[in-house]
Amino acid sequence: MKYISIILLAWMSINQAGQDIYVSKNARISLYSSAPIEDIKAATSSGGSVYNPSSGELDFSVNIKSFTFEKELMQEHFNSDYMESDKFPKATFKGKIQEHVDVTKDGTYPITVAGDLNVHGVTQKRTISGTLTVKNGVISIASEFIVKCADHNISIPRIVFHNIAETIKINVSATYAPYKSQTK
Repeated sequence: MKYISIILLAWMSINQAGQDIYVSKNARISLYSSAPIEDIKAATSSGGSVYNPSSGELDFSVNIKSFTFEKELMQEHFNSDYMESDKFPKATFKGKIQEHVDVTKDGTYPITVAGDLNVHGVTQKRTISGTLTVKNGVISIASEFIVKCADHNISIPRIVFHNIAETIKINVSATYAPYKSQTK
């Protein structure tokens, strides 16, 4: 939760006060890798996100160590050997929704978000498709996209290349609430 506060404070310092800002403190992020010997699945529900409908700005952050796997050994190798989570503790995305969405009207809207995805210390420009849904005043965003390990300098040793795919499918879903300042 500490990193969500840091994101929010940094974000608010570069945005004008008084704008509607929405936060998600429990964004769900899952990853899936299909390989000949074994599929790898992991998920977390502790991602953080900030969304500003006025500007379209959208930021995500997730602590790499928060991903849980079915097998403890997979989780250990994921953190130590591949993601080097002590050295690169977070993955982030900072971007802007390209379409204007009226969040006062219920509906499901296709969106495209252009921005910077930082994984394993490597930032890549990405354009990611998704959907933004407004229902009874509640905003949610969902997306599915592929991340290539090589694009982020994540090495897969040849000895285990049958166990780990070179691309990882990522699913993200977040439900937002209006940000309410803690200061009075």
